[in-house]
Amino acid sequence: MSQVRIRTDELKEKARTLRAGDRVLLSGTVYTARDAAHKRFFELLDNGEELPFPLDGACIYYCGPTEAPAGLAIGSAGPTTSGRMDPYAPRLLDLGLSAMIGKGARNDAVNEALVRNGAVYFAAIGGAGALYSKCITSLEVIAFPDLGPESVKRLTFKDFPLIVATDSAGNTLY
Repeated sequence: MSQVRIRTDELKEKARTLRAGDRVLLSGTVYTARDAAHKRFFELLDNGEELPFPLDGACIYYCGPTEAPAGLAIGSAGPTTSGRMDPYAPRLLDLGLSAMIGKGARNDAVNEALVRNGAVYFAAIGGAGALYSKCITSLEVIAFPDLGPESVKRLTFKDFPLIVATDSAGNTLY
């Protein structure tokens, strides 16, 4: 196991080199999306419409952050249970998504899609949302503001600590 620093604009090429158990400090642009946003993504895709951000090489963080206290970009920003997004993840991976961040195991269909697409699933530690907020330097709501904390946000990460939970070779910590 190793620790590496990766920028999100490198994920598409570097995801295949990561192995389950590797520690990663991730920096760059990451998008938040949870259940309700994923449902709307599928409505857009089914209607031939564009998603609110380009999927090719993107990273989605399963997170619904709290409001930012004064002086910070974001409030608590811990991961949510990834399994709730399992019905949606294979299609998004097939459309170019390079990485997902959450907590908990993924189903076989997601793991197969990770292998098929050379993508990676990162685990973030539940209960560490206040600490994670210190690794997020900016937040912008980019879609579905009516969803409140579950709106789609563009975040900027700076050395956000993660563990590769499932790699593109099919190895998993779960």
